[in-house]
Amino acid sequence: MKKLLKKLLPESVVLYYHYCVAQLAAFVYGRPSKKMITIGITGTKGKTSTANFIWACLMAGGIKTGFISTANIRIGEKELMNSYHMTMPGRFTIQRLMKEMVKAGCKACVVETTSEGIKQFRHVGVFYDFAVFTNLTPEHLQSHGGSFEEYKKMKEKMFAALRGKRKSLFGKRIPKVIIANRDSEHASAFLRFHADKKLTYSLDAASDCHAKNIQELSGGVSFLVGKQKYKLGVLGKFNVYNALPAILVANLLGVPDSKIAHGLKTLTLIPGRMEVIDEGQKFTVIVDYAHEKQSITHVLQTANAMKPRHAKTIILLGAEGGGRDKAKRPVMGELAAKLADIVIVSNVDPYEDNPTEIAEDIAAAAETHGKVRGENLFVIEDRREGIRRALSLARQGDIVLITGKGAEQSIVIDGKSSPWDDRTVVREELRRLTE
Repeated sequence: MKKLLKKLLPESVVLYYHYCVAQLAAFVYGRPSKKMITIGITGTKGKTSTANFIWACLMAGGIKTGFISTANIRIGEKELMNSYHMTMPGRFTIQRLMKEMVKAGCKACVVETTSEGIKQFRHVGVFYDFAVFTNLTPEHLQSHGGSFEEYKKMKEKMFAALRGKRKSLFGKRIPKVIIANRDSEHASAFLRFHADKKLTYSLDAASDCHAKNIQELSGGVSFLVGKQKYKLGVLGKFNVYNALPAILVANLLGVPDSKIAHGLKTLTLIPGRMEVIDEGQKFTVIVDYAHEKQSITHVLQTANAMKPRHAKTIILLGAEGGGRDKAKRPVMGELAAKLADIVIVSNVDPYEDNPTEIAEDIAAAAETHGKVRGENLFVIEDRREGIRRALSLARQGDIVLITGKGAEQSIVIDGKSSPWDDRTVVREELRRLTE
């Protein structure tokens, strides 16, 4: 019935309904975000990892924190997987989770905020104090009329929301703060909004929080900010970008550098983000959410830097249906062909779209760039079968990347949602291999 009404009613009416529901939800739950320091994160990628890093740094500093992200939800030490198949769950769910955070004694809350969520007013009733911008690349453009500019404008609305009244919490006035990635060409667009403080971070450009001396280690990454050394407990040089906003947020809230360093070092697992699956096999398996150009590039570059000489990189990838950006499919196929030794194309979430068409868009691009079907390119729509093939092709020292879904808890095929977790399936298939 809901789907039918959405098709029949003008979009403006549907969006007004979303707005009213968001206001009602905030009222019903007593506007819980007004009782915590609320940190919004938006951008194309890195949001979930940034949320986890902020949580780790604030918790290490004694500031009980909760967050809502694509992969996981935390209420202090309590962790839940996000089973809603949406980064921003429904409006009543968001408000209920924030109320649980308040009841648990959380002083800060981090909300991963998406363009689609903003479009549907899921951010209404979330009273932001800090707004963090990670980066911006074309993604989900079909949800915004195919326009990158509209996609950007939607994300900017979270920064515009900072104009609200300053909160008085825990005996002090909470400032409005913007934190932006200075290395992004779009940083200035997000920094133009009014705030009490505007801070930047970077790896390249001059900024308030500039990382240098970055070194990839066997169990993570080390880097310097000023004279302070930090070490991440997760893989991937690109994760330094995700850790820098956490350093800034924690500093603003009075957490000492030593506590921040401890938080970053002891966070060794972000579900479905460069997550290593070890069942005693002689090759490395990593599950990662990578599902667009930059994230696929980063995970492949990290894998190629890690692997021993003569070892292979094997990647399983795919793309979403349901109105997601079709233009990224050939780009992902090209990247996989150029940076991986073996490519397996499989379902991610085709939704109501034809899964064969999605897979073929990627595979055709991989063929154009040198991959050969049946030799180093395989199209296996069934995701479990695809994972099984990827693992069966791996030899000692190889690195297998299972990308596209990360820690998502369901898969949607032909409009039907079914329980799914790449990490669980990978463990099951690894055990089968060793039986």
